[in-house]
Amino acid sequence: MLVGAWLLRNGVVGWARIPRALRLLGGLVVLWLAWLAVAQARVIGVQFLLSVLLLVWVADIFAYVAGRTFGGRFSKGKLAPSISPGKSWEGVWGGMAGVVVLSLAWVFLGGETLYSRLAQRHGIAMMLLAVVFLAAMSVVGDLVESLIKRNAGVKDSSGLLPGHGGVLDRVDALLPTLPLAMMLVTL
Repeated sequence: MLVGAWLLRNGVVGWARIPRALRLLGGLVVLWLAWLAVAQARVIGVQFLLSVLLLVWVADIFAYVAGRTFGGRFSKGKLAPSISPGKSWEGVWGGMAGVVVLSLAWVFLGGETLYSRLAQRHGIAMMLLAVVFLAAMSVVGDLVESLIKRNAGVKDSSGLLPGHGGVLDRVDALLPTLPLAMMLVTL
């Protein structure tokens, strides 16, 4: 969390100052932690893993819709204009609202999910706080990946998924969210 905040605060120029070997090592650690979290979540159950993945997907979809619909109407400025000029604060709030609705619906529908585990262990209020935190961290993951692409001077991280920003755009928000979700349910 702190590294993500530090990276975003220092922007593209700060990223370029970090030695390449350290950036590579950090990327490998992040990928390894996310993979470990996926494996742990799968052991708990497929529905549990799906609930974590859906949190990120719903946050992303709701952020996109809210950003396109309300972007710039209520806030003074963009979220991170030098890193990702298309993102707005309205999009962030829309994504958070989406995960709150998702989590409440899934708690009341039942099943072994991230939301039910958090609600059972810590109560509904803490579960809501946790999912809003996870949605915020998904935004951080997305922005850090955009920062890396800006530094490299590319629009897409690969050509494998044309029109989707590349493979990293499909997993960027999952990288911080998966390990943090597993930490929250095991505390």
